[in-house]
Amino acid sequence: MAAEKQYLPDIDAILSHRHDNGADFWTTPDKRLIKGAPFSTLESAHYLLELGMAPAEPVLKETAELIFSIWQENGSFRVYPQGAIYPCHTVNAANVLCHMGYAADARLQKTFQHLLDTQYTDGGWRCNKFSFGRGPETEYSNPHPTLTALNAFRFSHFLNKEPALDKTVDFLLEHWTTRRPIGPCHYGIGTLFMQVEYPFRNYNLFVYVYVLSFYDRAKDDPRFLEALRALESKLVDGKIVVERVVPKLAKLSFCEKGKPSALATMRYQEIQRNFL
Repeated sequence: MAAEKQYLPDIDAILSHRHDNGADFWTTPDKRLIKGAPFSTLESAHYLLELGMAPAEPVLKETAELIFSIWQENGSFRVYPQGAIYPCHTVNAANVLCHMGYAADARLQKTFQHLLDTQYTDGGWRCNKFSFGRGPETEYSNPHPTLTALNAFRFSHFLNKEPALDKTVDFLLEHWTTRRPIGPCHYGIGTLFMQVEYPFRNYNLFVYVYVLSFYDRAKDDPRFLEALRALESKLVDGKIVVERVVPKLAKLSFCEKGKPSALATMRYQEIQRNFL
């Protein structure tokens, strides 16, 4: 879709940050693509797409080239020049590129296979990094990167055809039941999760329902339907009202806290269409 005139100031505001990290396209000279949140390379590209900017626009086309420049031969993405490559790095880069329309690209096809080959035993993806120490809860995958992986996979030919992704859906649905903080990064389902956040940045009810609504494995599951009802209970006159937004985005019109968001409501309408 084309960006509506009302959102041009938001687009300008996002573009105004493109050199904040010392290089163009929101990155650093050494290509740290997730530095500078909420105006990192990967996040800023996502916002522009949400606002209706076409992937063929020069700024997004060149941003895609930048993201592909850190793609590795095994299918992963190195979003930092040094250190380990974690699954969350790869899924976030792949997800943005899929939203840009590159899911059929041979490099992303290799990334999809890489993710399937590195899937953890519980069906999700787990970073081998323990910032909060080790415990029984860290033996699980990280729910948010796992959900982001499903967001990327829905653009692929694996959607609703790959049994390994059914296991991924099951893992996320089980988390709705247990709700406890799990994974090395301790993702839980609590008060903050239940607040509608937009644009999609963190693990929360809205993005959880949105992504799972594309997967047949989830649609008739009582746990998913309960999550869907929880989201629907927050609608005001059929519209999504933003309950939480990162402060640095609070002045953007498309995601004002406490107000209905037309673009967020469009995402909710996608959820409804997925049941037709």
